[in-house]
Amino acid sequence: MPASRLAPTLDDLRRYAVARTLFKPTTLLRAIEKLGFVQADPIRAPARAQDLTLRHRVVGYRAGDLERRYAKLGVEEDCLVNYGFLPRRHLALMHPRVAKTPWTHSVHAKAADVLAYIRERGPTHPRAVEAAFAHGRRVNAWGGSSNATTHLLDGMHYRGLLRVVARESGTRVYEAVAHPPADDGAEARAERAAALIELVVAKYAPLPAASLGFLTSLLGYGAPHLRTETRAAMKRAHGDLARVTLGGVTWYWPEGDNPRSARWAPDDRVRLLAPFDPVVWDRRRFELLWGWAYRFEAYTPAAKRKLGYYALPLLWRDRVVGWGNAAVRGSVLEVDIGFAGKPERSTAFRRALDEETARLSGFLGL
Repeated sequence: MPASRLAPTLDDLRRYAVARTLFKPTTLLRAIEKLGFVQADPIRAPARAQDLTLRHRVVGYRAGDLERRYAKLGVEEDCLVNYGFLPRRHLALMHPRVAKTPWTHSVHAKAADVLAYIRERGPTHPRAVEAAFAHGRRVNAWGGSSNATTHLLDGMHYRGLLRVVARESGTRVYEAVAHPPADDGAEARAERAAALIELVVAKYAPLPAASLGFLTSLLGYGAPHLRTETRAAMKRAHGDLARVTLGGVTWYWPEGDNPRSARWAPDDRVRLLAPFDPVVWDRRRFELLWGWAYRFEAYTPAAKRKLGYYALPLLWRDRVVGWGNAAVRGSVLEVDIGFAGKPERSTAFRRALDEETARLSGFLGL
């Protein structure tokens, strides 16, 4: 931190964390470019996470727009720290991807046959692959049974043999793809790793030191073959990024940003955020900034839930003050609000909440 600049406070970091990612709404492609990555989730309550994230950042966005426009957008479904959508140019940082677990000779042979089949057919639905090859079923990671063809196609996509060209009723449609060979020299690998660290910092800053380390470990999903290089890049970033230590916690953000700037002033809006929105994604940061624990409870037994099946964090100005559970009953949107502390009762808040409920209803096409 330059000596001439006053160190930011936790209040400054809170405003910065909210305003830097809730930028002025723009086009769908530009929003994905600015975010760098949009996490996906299949649960619809009341809409998928990617749609709930994009609705705050895209002019006139409606639920399902990303899926409807995907084929012409120049973005890709792929992995980074988890699964989602990212600008196509970022693929070169991770592909050709080398999976941590190598395939057996038998799986390689099956994949080669399926790849030849898809190359010949063009865009292909998994049903067609299953009908042609009848791979049967397999035990999945949760102990249940799943379609072996689906598992093989997932593996081929992950390894960069296939890309998602479209979706039909939520199901991926694949086509064959060949990623350009990557320079495997030490300098080139280090540059790609540094770019990946820069990408996640730009998306999730300001970051507590422990969260930066956690994100670096999660890059082992998108770029497992660069694990050593991403760890080294993270260590270098500790010296290159802007930082401040508050209450024993060191925070990092991109050099050149000033968290104390007036440009990060909050607006008078209520927003119901996706559980994986960049504002709230980092649960460690969440507790440091807002002083309570938000939990995603969709996979928690109903009797043990405290917030709800798909509780949406409730942002008021620069404070996450509670959560909302939204459901469509008939053609009407119902939102049940809970507060983490003292309930907000001001006229300004109630008006802003009504406006947000109306926006959410319009986004759902109600």
